[in-house]
Amino acid sequence: MKSLIYLSVLALAFTSCKNEPDKTNEVLQTKEPVVFDGINTAIKPGDNFYNHVNKSWYDSAVIADDQVGVGSYRFLNIPQQELLKNILEEVSGVKNPEGSTEQLVGDFYASGMDTISINKRGITPIQPILDRINSLESVSEMLDFVATQMKTGDYSIISAYISADQENSSLNILHLGQTGLGLPDRDYYFGEDTSVIEIQEAYLQYITSLFELTGQEHAGKMANVVFNIEKQLAASHKTRIERRSIKDNYNKWTLEALDKRNKNISWASIFNTLGMDITTLDVRQPVYYDTLDKMLSQVPLEQWKTYLKANSIKSHATILGKPFQDASFAYSKILSGQSEQQSRAKQMVRRVDQQLGFALGQLYVKRYFNEAAKERALDLVNNFQKTLERRIENLDWMSDSTKVKAKEKLFAISKKIGYPDVWRTYDVTINKDTYFENVVALRKNDFEYKLAQLNKAPNRDEWHTTPSTVTAYYNPSLNEIVFPAGILQAPYFDLYADDAVNYGGIGMVIGHEFTHAFDDQGAQYDKDGNVTNWWTAEDYDKFKGKTNQIIEQYGAFTVLDSLHLKGALTVGENTADNGGIAIAFDAFQKTKQAQGDEKIGGYTPEQRFFLSVARIWRVKMRDEFLRNYVTTDPHSPPMWRVNGPLMNFTPFYEAFDVKEGDVNYKSEEERISIW
Repeated sequence: MKSLIYLSVLALAFTSCKNEPDKTNEVLQTKEPVVFDGINTAIKPGDNFYNHVNKSWYDSAVIADDQVGVGSYRFLNIPQQELLKNILEEVSGVKNPEGSTEQLVGDFYASGMDTISINKRGITPIQPILDRINSLESVSEMLDFVATQMKTGDYSIISAYISADQENSSLNILHLGQTGLGLPDRDYYFGEDTSVIEIQEAYLQYITSLFELTGQEHAGKMANVVFNIEKQLAASHKTRIERRSIKDNYNKWTLEALDKRNKNISWASIFNTLGMDITTLDVRQPVYYDTLDKMLSQVPLEQWKTYLKANSIKSHATILGKPFQDASFAYSKILSGQSEQQSRAKQMVRRVDQQLGFALGQLYVKRYFNEAAKERALDLVNNFQKTLERRIENLDWMSDSTKVKAKEKLFAISKKIGYPDVWRTYDVTINKDTYFENVVALRKNDFEYKLAQLNKAPNRDEWHTTPSTVTAYYNPSLNEIVFPAGILQAPYFDLYADDAVNYGGIGMVIGHEFTHAFDDQGAQYDKDGNVTNWWTAEDYDKFKGKTNQIIEQYGAFTVLDSLHLKGALTVGENTADNGGIAIAFDAFQKTKQAQGDEKIGGYTPEQRFFLSVARIWRVKMRDEFLRNYVTTDPHSPPMWRVNGPLMNFTPFYEAFDVKEGDVNYKSEEERISIW
């Protein structure tokens, strides 16, 4: 689990290979002008610009049976994974030096591809865990088991992670958060509409199936016990919107005070088992642990043992044999709409990237990353930083004293581009013949890696995403923005494309991440990553008024005919989208192309900028996935990441002659502008 980090998940496909330097630029980039195909001229730009650019593509796009969506955004990580598979198939097919990067990722991949051995072992790998649960005779023993399992990545009723103290960002401390649920969100336990009930029933069947596969009697009754415990825990959970409040989710207490408050949990003993030297910590959602404390004395031990069995089996289901994976998929497809399981190779590519991502990332960067993209991206980031400085200076709602603080924070932002300067290493032994044990060993290594950071200064070389992942993020505690190698390729970034395409593509992403430093949450952190008030009271009231306008505007948007977006959940990302486009367009105006009037493909420079913005969100999702996305994701769906900001942005109106009467027209007074 991470601290507050804004991930802007994007995606794209790569087709080049550094092993063929004479072909890299020809394949990866094009020297011909980028063509915006599929424009639907029957849809006016002012009615729905997203559909104007993407509807023809959308109507013909086909989502593969083993996927939940297709297009750009996160779904272009699908072809990205093919590149990783190329690497893994190559290194897993040869003998590599013991302990080398190639041996680690290659043998791990090979161990997971040996499904014959995995299936033959059945429940044998997990049986010792179930036996230990059966032997538990007291709540004290149960909590010791819970803590021991945490060290192997098997989390149940306690969620603990290490990251910077939000009031002292120079020190990592322990944070406790609410947890304990199997469904995606607390609201799924209380919803009564048909779609939610269907998900509840699928989840109950999933747990029942897992119990049956491990030879448990009365599996259905046991599943109901698990669900009822989770529902009690869910009632204590803060909603995702409530968890957006920075100050309400920070409670720094002494261990002594926490032990007195939760007398049944035995915190000192738990932290001792975990190997943690704790005197103070942050309890993000105390009500959850108060509820857990009461339940430990009210819920019979046998029911807790049933709950822990279900949790441990779920935690390991995808690394056991085919029957367990089939049960897991049967549940997940109800949530996602995905009708077919992914191939074993696709599953293993994701697994290697998740657990050995920085080892695999080294091989990826060596083979596929164009270093020229890193240099050009840094130039763009520096340019956008100066552009945002000018925009801050020109704000009519912010006082000069607050502007000084804002610019100090802006220029204190550190930039990470491409891949880490210092690669993470993995102190673990990987064996081709023991997939289950490999996964557990890597989970243990990850726990130990994070444990070593407790009570120390944050590691500023650390990345929270792998280089191959198509994403970008802003981390307020370290006041940093990160653009991995994965996003520094076409269609978001193209060394040979005209500036309009790049500024509308990667430019929006860069502007978006910079704006996160000043969204409703990021604005509460100072230049050093501490939560402090650097605003005047009047300025902050004006800022809150503007973000409330964003909440109201986006809360009126719908998908699937009548499903409203959660404006209060998505306000941070929506603020960043609006700011990102404005900053990118402003920076674009300084380019030679924008200052000219040459048309390319029949479009002006400004029009090509906005076409590029719309194209990078070209996505088609399954309805089931989209419904869960709106419920749980802090990002708006792709259509509203385009139409929402553009209806607030006057240069878009001018570029496409949007007039009153057009569906998405807003009067100048209605258009929201913050940064």
